[in-house]
Amino acid sequence: MQQGFTLIELMIVVAIIGILAAVAIPSYQDYTARAQVSEAVSLTSQYKVSMAEWYSDQGSYAPGGTAVAVTDIGGTTQGKYVQNVTFSVTGSDPTGTISVIATMKPTGVNSNIASSEFILTTEDGGRTWECGGNSPVAAANPLDSKYLPGTCK
Repeated sequence: MQQGFTLIELMIVVAIIGILAAVAIPSYQDYTARAQVSEAVSLTSQYKVSMAEWYSDQGSYAPGGTAVAVTDIGGTTQGKYVQNVTFSVTGSDPTGTISVIATMKPTGVNSNIASSEFILTTEDGGRTWECGGNSPVAAANPLDSKYLPGTCK
């Protein structure tokens, strides 16, 4: 009478677990990176309405020749995974390009997105916004498109 498992049966089980882990670990790492990027999306998206209100009130994104700054509008500029949020204004109103840039932290985030930049831009005074890889503004260290939310692809 046989009791327990044979060595071959145990080796087959270990091999199956190894194959499943080899497939699951990279997928999980991509999932965690996308989850961390979602913080950048929410921090930059909060400025869409604020920028429109600023433009409505001031009549320009650069009143008196000085471009609007994050501190002028307020809002959250840092997060658990985002190091800072900045603005970039190029060109002239209303056809200039306004960019809201979230820079991911260099440590404490997925290594695939460390120090990368998520950019939200508008070229029509805030009526339409583009994000991530579709952005007309070149980032110094852009996020890989596989880490962007579905609306940015």
